[in-house]
Amino acid sequence: MPDGSYDCVVIGSGPGGYVAAIRAAQLGKRTAVVERDKVGGRCLNYACIPAKALLRSADLLSEVRDAEEFGLRVAGVEVDFAAVQARREKVVSTLTSGVSGLFKKYGIELIEGDAAFTVDGAVQVGGDTLAAATVILATGSVPRAIPGTSFGGRVIGTEEAWALADLPARLAVAGAGASGVEIASAFARLGSEVLLLEALERVLPTEDGDISRLVERGLKRQGVQVHTGTAVTHVEPSDAGVTFSYGEERAEVDYLAIATGRGADVEGLGLADAGVEFDERELVRVDGAQRTSREGVYAIGDLVPGPALAHKASDEGIIAAEDSAGRQTHPISLVDVPPATSCQPNVGSFGLTEAEAREEGYEVVVGKVPYGAVGGGTVYGDRTGFIKIVGETRYGELLGGHIVGSRATELVQELVNARALEGGFAEVARMVHGHPTLSEAVMEAARAADGWLIHG
Repeated sequence: MPDGSYDCVVIGSGPGGYVAAIRAAQLGKRTAVVERDKVGGRCLNYACIPAKALLRSADLLSEVRDAEEFGLRVAGVEVDFAAVQARREKVVSTLTSGVSGLFKKYGIELIEGDAAFTVDGAVQVGGDTLAAATVILATGSVPRAIPGTSFGGRVIGTEEAWALADLPARLAVAGAGASGVEIASAFARLGSEVLLLEALERVLPTEDGDISRLVERGLKRQGVQVHTGTAVTHVEPSDAGVTFSYGEERAEVDYLAIATGRGADVEGLGLADAGVEFDERELVRVDGAQRTSREGVYAIGDLVPGPALAHKASDEGIIAAEDSAGRQTHPISLVDVPPATSCQPNVGSFGLTEAEAREEGYEVVVGKVPYGAVGGGTVYGDRTGFIKIVGETRYGELLGGHIVGSRATELVQELVNARALEGGFAEVARMVHGHPTLSEAVMEAARAADGWLIHG
């Protein structure tokens, strides 16, 4: 039973909450975390980590199927989906156990239950009242259904999709953002017939247009039936499957996975009564140090504006914990937070797209290079990958980087780091890169932007 008095109480133990709690404890605060489900939150238990575990299995299967191109003959390859899911569970338990171990290491108390604010700003969990000078809200998000549709049975969210006990013969995915294309890519390669539907005009609609086109091409090569500019309507679930309309067509599938968006998980917290304000998008209003309108209360992650990404939540958690301890902090640069989409092909990006840069009035320069322009692309078997750097001509500023292909989620970090250290594309162009590596293509794209591409 909690004794009720803490320096810091964190509500939620996902990658935002647990990181915030650890940082607060490192700074000498007596810290408690309130969690109503499992340590690690949705990301570790149901979303990011389970997704990447299944995608890794699909990636290995793709490599085995392509092995003959490398002089290797592999016969009798089968998908044991139960074993794939057993590995997912092992990965999850390993990581969540690690978080629990960190809580013990730093003396963080875990309190199980639903948290709610009292009018005077205390946190109530069941029959216990917790008083703390600092409260950090890190409750994450919940899925939103398609209008006129509700979750249940065979109409599932992304979290349920990754946890399916059996490989569906036919799966439809509504929404071709990052989560949707990851589900489509994983299940298509593992053996499902996949229908991917997007109401907007292209897959990954927030990515650069060149990147979206290559991803759609890759998904189609995997057998995914892609329909953009197409809404899902007239959804009729049954015990055996789901029937729905898309455009002029009607389809029946084993499951309909909805990946069309999420909303802040604030129900039951009593934030309005406690004086915590929301913005016009129903997100918690915060300043650059993650402070809410209620003194001593911070909010991070999916509760606040910006991309709904685990690494963004973690960084905001550190900012909140440090500000509460009187440390100097700096606002997170939301445009420079790199999304990481682990479909095949991978997508890593940050900053402005070419279209956004032009809309903002920059005199834009673009550098484009395919992986095949450098030795690593040919050696490692991905000549179709592609790197696009967006810069501006006046100062040589690096405005954005967009990569599609093998290890794109890793490669983009070089460009993020260069910008964070106030480097431009000319600096990246003159950095010595190892050979033969895929990272050389990043260098060559920077050279292309600077006007002196060597390989290409």
